[in-house]
Order: sequence, then structure tokens, then C-alpha cells
Amino acid sequence: MKTAILALALATAAFGQEDNSTNSSSMSLTAVLGANPQLSSLLGLLQPYQQNFASLNNITLLAPNNDAISQFLNSSTGAAVGTQPALVQAILNYHVLQGNYSNITNTSFVPTELRMGAYANVTGGQRVMALPGMNVTFFSGLLQNSSVVNASIPFESGTIHVIDRLLTIPQNISATGVALNLTSAVGALQNTSLTQAVDTTPDLTFFIPNNAAFQRIGGNLANLSTADLAGILQYHVVPGQVLYSTNITMMNGSSIGTLSQGNNLTLRIEGNDVYVNQARVITPNVLVRNGVVHVIDRVLNPMNSTAAPNTADTSATEQAFPSASSAETEPFTSGVATPTSSVATDAVSSAEASATATSSEGGAWRPMETGAMGMAALFGGAAAVFNM
Repeated sequence: MKTAILALALATAAFGQEDNSTNSSSMSLTAVLGANPQLSSLLGLLQPYQQNFASLNNITLLAPNNDAISQFLNSSTGAAVGTQPALVQAILNYHVLQGNYSNITNTSFVPTELRMGAYANVTGGQRVMALPGMNVTFFSGLLQNSSVVNASIPFESGTIHVIDRLLTIPQNISATGVALNLTSAVGALQNTSLTQAVDTTPDLTFFIPNNAAFQRIGGNLANLSTADLAGILQYHVVPGQVLYSTNITMMNGSSIGTLSQGNNLTLRIEGNDVYVNQARVITPNVLVRNGVVHVIDRVLNPMNSTAAPNTADTSATEQAFPSASSAETEPFTSGVATPTSSVATDAVSSAEASATATSSEGGAWRPMETGAMGMAALFGGAAAVFNM
């Protein structure tokens, strides 16, 4: 299948030599792709699916250029994905935004045409994060970033933005947790038999504590019953609402319901940081198959829902677990898969960062540069990780 896809891409390369000086706003998608040399490989990939795309209108295509597609097709990941036509279709659909965005001026989470149940479980379609700047950047699954290298090419049904890297389809929560080294949380989900529920329930927001947060109160966690640990985990999950940073910044002081019945969370904004009860969001907007994950630096306690941030306290004081004792090792990680790649957390460039709130320590809503993660993580290591 990889050979066939590569052959299609190469066979259409000749179309890329056409004159693209014609006004493209009245041209079809395939005509515009054929008239742009840097998109000839994408034209080849789209050929088997032309009928699917011909019916779409008022769309924006994020079009990987030839270099991006070549990198993908010549990787082991590309070979694995290429054996599954449905997955190829899903990948292409994820590159189609609902709506004609000729210019990206605001940070936004845009729905795509990825609506298939096997690969998306978000009402209205899986999202990408669009971040304006000198070069618009789109963030997809596993915090991967793709930059626009040629913007605003019109065609009869919308706009094309050429990007330098394929988007990554978001994985389920547990697979994403492993990739981000949130292995204590993943292990706790496994220990309480909650993994399937959080991986398959649509439209979730999950505030996941990092490993250090679990270790800080690990002495107490070791003595909890399975039911009590499950209650703590459920307190971190907001059902029925996918709360991206753009939503949360308008919810300062809001109390929101959780899966822990009768126990609400309070969202607060302090300076450029966002807090959930006493916990600070340290990595926001991790797109997952059924919603969004925000990584936090403290474990939340449903029995202490009034815990609030103490920005003056630089110690490891646990407002929600005042009598907690730490553990020598990170709890619940035994038996959890080890991350195969390291997700980089470098800050975006100053030009991109100016489009969103940031702080000197990284900013709660600062997205992450993760191109260094490489092809091994693209599409979650191919089909083997799509255990959704």
C-alpha cells in the first residue's frame, strides 16, 4: 500500500509544472493542487478520495507540502498507515477545517472534517488549535506543531494553507498520557478500571496531575481504597464539556461539575496562570480523541474542593492534602508502558507567544514546540497505537 501511495504521488508530480498564474478562486481543489508544484504529492494522495472532497464546500485545507509528505511516506510509520485506507482517509479529513479561514487572526480551536467514530469522539468534529503569528501554527495531537509556509491560496470551495508537517491525529487519553510521561495517572486509571471509560466517553475535559504531583502525596495514596482513588480521579474529569483555553479564560471564578458527583471544581486566573482549585495548569490544550487534557501540578481532592492557589507559596505545601507525605518513587507506574519518545516543551517563538497569554515561567496557555518528537510519534506510532 505504501508503494501504491508513493506511486500515485509521483505520478501526479508532472501536474505540478503547470502555470499557476491563473486566478485560482474559480478553480477546483484538484486543479489548484495540480497548478502548485509544492503540492503535487498531496494531489496524488487525494486521488482515491476525490469524490469525498468534491462534495465539501466552505472549507480550509491544511495542505502538507511535498517535503512533509515525502518524510511521512519514507518512514516506517508511513508504511504502517498506508496499509489502512480508512486511516489514510481519517488523516486527510483531519487536514480539512470546517469553514473558510483565509486569515487566522485569533487563537482558536477549529473543528475539522474528522468525524469518524474510530478516530474522533468530539461533538462537531475533532479540533486543531490555530495560533496566529508571523507564521500561523497549527497544533494537533501529541502537541505536534505544523507551520504555514504558504498562506491563503483560494479555490472554488475555500482556502488552502500550505504546511510543513502533517497533522497528528489525537490519540485516546491513556495513550496520550503515556506519550507525555503522565504514567502515574495512567497507572491509577488502570488500577481503578477507569481506563476504558475515560478513553471512550465523548466530550471530556481531563485535568491530569503530573508524576511529581502524585509522588508528592504518594504516602497517602498508598493507603487509599480502590473506590477512594477512583473518586479522586473522577474529580479531575469534567463530563460533557470540552474546555479549551479559549473557553477557560472566560470562566474566571466559575464552578464546574465533575464525574465525582456533588463535587465541583473552581477555575481561577491569577496573572497569566490558570488554576483548577489549588493546582496550576502547566501544559494546556493537549488534544485527545474525545476532548482535551490540561496537565496540572497538584492532585485535586474532592474532599477539599475549597482549596485555592497560594501564589506566594513557593514550597511544596499541599493545600488540598495538608497532612500528605511523599513517596520515594512515582506511584502507580509499575506495569505502565515507558514513553518511547520525549515530548519537547520548548516555548513558542516570541512572535507566536505574543498571540497568547504567557508568563516568565512558561505561561499556562503557552503551547509547546514539539517538532523534535519526530516521525515515530506521528499518528501515534501508526495503527498499533490506535487502540481506541
